[in-house]
Amino acid sequence: MNAEAHPSIAGPVIRLDDIRRQFGPVHALKGVSFSLFPGRALALVGESGCGKTTCARIIARLDKPTGGSLFFRGQDLTARGTAKEERLYRKDVQMVFQDPFSSLNPAFTVSHHLARPLQLHGHDTSRAALEDGITGLLASVGLDPAVSKQKFPHELSGGQRQRVNIARALAVAPSVLVADEPTSMLDVSIRKDILDLLARVKQENELAMLYITHDIATAAHVAEEIVVMFAGQMVEWGNTEAVLSNPRHPYTQLLLSAVPDGGRPFVTGGSARFLEQAERVRSLSRPESAVIEQIGSNHFMRALGAQT
Repeated sequence: MNAEAHPSIAGPVIRLDDIRRQFGPVHALKGVSFSLFPGRALALVGESGCGKTTCARIIARLDKPTGGSLFFRGQDLTARGTAKEERLYRKDVQMVFQDPFSSLNPAFTVSHHLARPLQLHGHDTSRAALEDGITGLLASVGLDPAVSKQKFPHELSGGQRQRVNIARALAVAPSVLVADEPTSMLDVSIRKDILDLLARVKQENELAMLYITHDIATAAHVAEEIVVMFAGQMVEWGNTEAVLSNPRHPYTQLLLSAVPDGGRPFVTGGSARFLEQAERVRSLSRPESAVIEQIGSNHFMRALGAQT
């Protein structure tokens, strides 16, 4: 998950190097390292509590690591900078949050939500320029500006609200987009539309994207690379197609076995067997290993059982 694996593309915009985060006795992150490249997405996959959102918060400067380094365009920015430096960084790194309902202020219109970032980050603030900017942003995420501009959040569906959130993130022309479970609170029927939108804006804007999800099946829709997390560690990672087509770590296999399959008959007692399998995987994965096995040219797995 480094620049050497991508000789034909630009260097990473964001690089995490051996990031650790401890909350008292709890080790939320244990030596996480990966890079985000322009025009490409990396999916961070795992169950609740595995450390996915902690990674996102560190990248977005909403939290700071206990150890390790964060690099932005090759510069070590682990330590806090001046207020101006932090403001510039946060312009470059934008987030789309999980809950499209609480992410928008119900007292303001869609137009207001998009005008604010345009005004705050030094764009032309004339009325005509703001109107043009808002119109362009709404059109870019598949919303009709004439219909959507003056609506309040409660007048929009969940999918429409999430499109507004994506438009708001794009308003400041970021270089990094962190999407934290962006479809988990949406109706199943519209999730693919939002995933397709994220994949499109990533390419059109040359965004380096971190896509966080517990649903490993959606990773292939958005991300060229994947990192499977378990208990604060990276347990399998690399090219998304390679990892999903040939999962080697038992936890990756377990996540894939939980994906609904219309061609697989429902068997009574399957849930109990799944829980038994999950406990077996946890016992296998619990020892923290420093041994990394290379499965393919861009496919790696943390070895099982070897103690550090």
